[in-house]
Amino acid sequence: MSTHDGPGTGGTVTGLPVPRGRWTASVRLRRAARSVPAPVRLLLLHGLAGSTSVWRPYDELALDGIEIWEGVLPWGAEGDPGWSVHDDPANHVERALDAVPGGVDAIVVHSFTAGPALEVLARRAAGRGPRAAVVVAPFHRRSPGDFTWDDALYYLGGFHRILEEGLRIGAGDRISPELRAAMAMRVRDRIGPYGWQQFFGAYLRSPDLDVASLRLPVLVVAGTKDFAAPPDDARALAGALPDGRFELFGDCGHFVMAEQPRRFADAVHALLAEAFPGLVPGTAAARAAL
Repeated sequence: MSTHDGPGTGGTVTGLPVPRGRWTASVRLRRAARSVPAPVRLLLLHGLAGSTSVWRPYDELALDGIEIWEGVLPWGAEGDPGWSVHDDPANHVERALDAVPGGVDAIVVHSFTAGPALEVLARRAAGRGPRAAVVVAPFHRRSPGDFTWDDALYYLGGFHRILEEGLRIGAGDRISPELRAAMAMRVRDRIGPYGWQQFFGAYLRSPDLDVASLRLPVLVVAGTKDFAAPPDDARALAGALPDGRFELFGDCGHFVMAEQPRRFADAVHALLAEAFPGLVPGTAAARAAL
């Protein structure tokens, strides 16, 4: 949840035909691989009210053999709030996956979008990819009994705080705390009750995720200071996955990719080195760290 570069910023935008007047998912090339004939195509998917700019620190650290694509989703900060009234977010994630030329080899997905993305991966047939996934700050519970009324009250009354944190990470000290708080309230109002319901509804459905069908390596990353998505959510998800692994970033919140980009990049590259041996050059150190 953060500020957004906007759907027309840089790169090649691709998508699938959509009904006239509807805003749907698209993808664009963020950074081409460097002098590699068979790159690993990595798709980055932002969260609710999210920002493609949150991936910028990773651009500078990505290995030469990685071709970076980013999804531009309807629930981005400059997307169409109308998506939340009728749309299934998983359908938009699937559209983004199918829009990348040549197919997606691996994904990195953040926050709210993690649930719909994992849904899609669980139902896709073998061979349709991706072959590896990194999930950052997911909202996930193992059992319906893990939810209480206090959870609903926390996320209803404090929803703007999550949005404010995204603005803080995106803008730093360029805006005052007072202005940032006011901007977060405006973003909250733009998302609206239906958008909040999509967020919390996806959270409530997370125990139904068919984890047994996720037959790919999944790295789940969390920050110790994340007040939005509790680190225990990420730990529980990683523990339930057939091939899950968990990494906890100390002194870090909801946006580990922006707060600790070097460690984040190393974690991503270690997973890709395992999933795509020989395709990602320069990863001997990453493999040794596994």
